[in-house]
Amino acid sequence: MAKTVRLDAKGYRKFGMRDNLAYAAGDFGCNMSFALKGTMAIFWTQFMQMDSLVYAGLLLICQIWDAVNDPLIGAIIDNDKRTTYKRGKFLAYVWLGSLGMLVAGSCCFLPFPGAPAMVKNILFVGGYILWDAFYTIANVPYGSLMSLISEDAGDRASLSAWRGVGGMIGSMLPMVLLPILMYENNILVGERVFFTALIMGAVGFVSFQFMIRNTVIRVQSNVAVGEEAEKFNIFKAMGNFLKNRPAVGATLAAMGMFIGQSGAASAVTVMFQSYFKDVSMSGLVSMFSMLPVLFFTPFARKLANKFGKKEMSAFGAVICVIATAALIVAPITPDGTGILVYVGIQFIYAMGLGLYSTVSWALMGDAIDYNEWKTGKREEGTVYSLHSFFRKLAQGIGPSLCMVLMTWVGYTGNAAGETMAVATNIRYLVAAMFFTGALFMFIGLALINNMSKKNLTRMYNELNTRKAAN
Repeated sequence: MAKTVRLDAKGYRKFGMRDNLAYAAGDFGCNMSFALKGTMAIFWTQFMQMDSLVYAGLLLICQIWDAVNDPLIGAIIDNDKRTTYKRGKFLAYVWLGSLGMLVAGSCCFLPFPGAPAMVKNILFVGGYILWDAFYTIANVPYGSLMSLISEDAGDRASLSAWRGVGGMIGSMLPMVLLPILMYENNILVGERVFFTALIMGAVGFVSFQFMIRNTVIRVQSNVAVGEEAEKFNIFKAMGNFLKNRPAVGATLAAMGMFIGQSGAASAVTVMFQSYFKDVSMSGLVSMFSMLPVLFFTPFARKLANKFGKKEMSAFGAVICVIATAALIVAPITPDGTGILVYVGIQFIYAMGLGLYSTVSWALMGDAIDYNEWKTGKREEGTVYSLHSFFRKLAQGIGPSLCMVLMTWVGYTGNAAGETMAVATNIRYLVAAMFFTGALFMFIGLALINNMSKKNLTRMYNELNTRKAAN
């Protein structure tokens, strides 16, 4: 006997765990590709022997283009109103991006260490731009989907939490396995990175297909197919975005998170190579510090409904600030005891990050609704892509700045052979990067975001009244 599908009041499949797992699979697919980004600095400066400052400059240029690319693709998606797609335009774009990401990630790790310097520069920039193009085509519509899967605040908190789980698992697996698979005698073996990227691209593609086939769009756009698209104006879109306090607050917090995590990723690897003298431990330590996100995920919906997403995430940011300040002043010695202290502090930091991460994407769903509340237009792709624009600026500025600072404190590119003085400098640089990121999170979530539980209820009441009148 066929299983009966439960329908909601509008005739769609009722929201449930299938939606959560599908949305989690999407971020798992993204992170199968994105997780390798933290290996790029080590690959290009240690294996490919690219000068650290040249790498930092090229990465920043690529990342600026990456950031500019996001609102353009978001606008293309929002203004694509003349084509009818079987599963909707957002899922159609996700499918296209996932197809390209099958091989695009490996193009960032073409292993030719003997090539001339200019050829290496071209390989890096070309590979990165190709990967970024397909990643953006998949990621921007994927992020926009949350506001279309359900308009219920609890559902969105649940989707956000499960997206965090999918992303975390997609990050944890490479985090644990890559140092073991790609390093030999504490040295990166570049050829292994290329083949690993191919395998991860295939896994990511399968994950995206699962997401596409199990996602239901329940919130319909108020713009009909075939309607004349309004010409995209980047300045007007940016102006609307900067007036959207929930979007600005969530974006600043995300930028802080990436400065603290992605910015310090290369320095963390070098710290374990030069300070703790055991790079294979770095993945296990990072994985352990991420476990609190799993702990909070089952309670995300209840916590968000009881306390509010802003309140919950702001409290998490406070914990992050306290923990990262302790990371600076704590006696983290270059031995097993020091690793334990480092792990303990990172675990506390991760508790705060877990409170924020489980609702971070739901905050952007609220920001899209806020844009509709204030301007009368949803503009899912534009709002999310501008959020992604600033996130990617942070993803570029963070690692580039960190690489420059590592050079400034004495890093030569020979992590295993650095002096203890340089290794100690890098240990404090890691702490400073995390602390700076936590401060940005606190400012964005606690001081800028004005979408308290009370204001959220008011917004949805007014939007529902407005829709009922139409």
